[in-house]
This record gives sequence, structure tokens and C-alpha cells, in this order.
Amino acid sequence: MSAVMNANLGNQYRQYTPGFADYWDELVGWEDRLEREGAFYERLLKAHGATDVADVATGTGVNAVALARAGFRVTATDGSENMLAKARENAAARGAGFVDTRVADWLTLDETLGAERFDAVVCLGNSFTHLFDHEARRDALHAMYRVLRPGGMLIIDQRNYDTMLDEGYSSKHAYCYTGDGVDVGPVELNRGLAKFQYRFADGATFQLNMYPLRQNYLTHLLEDAGFINVERYGDLRRPYVLSEVDFIQQVAFRPA
Repeated sequence: MSAVMNANLGNQYRQYTPGFADYWDELVGWEDRLEREGAFYERLLKAHGATDVADVATGTGVNAVALARAGFRVTATDGSENMLAKARENAAARGAGFVDTRVADWLTLDETLGAERFDAVVCLGNSFTHLFDHEARRDALHAMYRVLRPGGMLIIDQRNYDTMLDEGYSSKHAYCYTGDGVDVGPVELNRGLAKFQYRFADGATFQLNMYPLRQNYLTHLLEDAGFINVERYGDLRRPYVLSEVDFIQQVAFRPA
């Protein structure tokens, strides 16, 4: 068994080492991911009249780049400078320009980016489940609320932890992380931890610690932060059968 290359580095940004960032695009599978998303996020944002968008979980840039190329004014942030550096490289290689790129912590997002600056915030790639503390999740959503203009939209996603906890893990690998040749799955799964392992074709192995949020809990957190009209999608569609989808997307709005 290959040694885990980012073991014992905590629960959030420190897990994204320079080495893991170099492998990340193999996991994402850019072309397949964007093809399967089918401009879902662009359509949602355009239908809402969004122009200024903050991607607050940019990673190596797959959604931020796609949105910038679609004509949105994108501010790209991430908690990991290693991932953000790759996002800048990917944007340059694909002819996409960002309004700004910067390292930002969700809990102080409004201090970093400013209040009421964006028409939409996107937090994708199961990223929000890196937060293990209830108060931190609550405070992060309040900060996301504050950076939105009145009437603004938040799009946030997560793995389908409900089914994972209740029935066990399975995945079609058709959404979000679509790269070929990467073996992905939980090596530890319980109510308080989903430790995912990623083994790449050359044997390089990494792990990430996530908190297995249930969809109803996240909806309640959104409403507690002041968001209204929460809508849910399963693998980018609705209605959906919970046991049949890999990812849940929730769309919520700051009152106008």
C-alpha cells in the first residue's frame, strides 16, 4: 500500500499540499466535468441576472474559469494558495481572466472581499464539508450572506452523505470529480468523519477529511443565516431520488 503523501495535516487547507495540487486536475477531469455539467451553473446565474460572481472554493479553477469564459466577472478565492496558484495557471492557459484572485477564509470573507459586492457566490466541489465545527459553518454562511448584494444568490454543493451514511458509499463518478484512473472512496466513514482517499494511476495517494453533512441540516443552516427560497438539485437535476445521486446542489437567496 502506498504511503499517504499528505497524512496528519489537519482538516482543511493544509491538506492541499503543493504535491496534491499538482495532481488535482487529474481528479477533476476538466473536459468531462464541464461537459456533464452542461453549463448548469452558467444558466442558473444568467437566469438570475448575475454579473459579479465570487467563487469561494476555486480549487484549481474549473468552475471559475468556465464562468469567466462565459462572460461573468469572477473573483476567485480559495483557502489554499497552492490550489489558487494552479487556478491562475489554468486560467492563463485557457484564456480566462479573473477580476481578482486571493486567499480567503470563509469565516472572514466579507472582511476580505467587502460587503454587498457580488450578485452570486458559488461554493462547489464538496468544499464546504471541510468545516467540522457547527459554529464555523454557521459563521461562514453568514459571511457569504454579507458579501452578497440584496437579492443575491448562493450556490453550494456537497456529496450525498445522507445515502452514504444510511446505505454505504457508491459513486457513478459522473459529476464533480470525473477523472479517469483515480481510485476514490472513503477509508473511514461515520457520523463525524468522512475520510476520503485518492489513489492516482502512478500510485500517489492522498487523503482528505470531510464532515458528512446531511442535506436537511445544510438547508437549516442556510435559513438560519438569513437565506430564503432554498432550492435543491440532485446531480444538477430536479426532482431527484436521493438514493440515486452522488451530489446535492442547494441554491439560496439573500432577500432583495
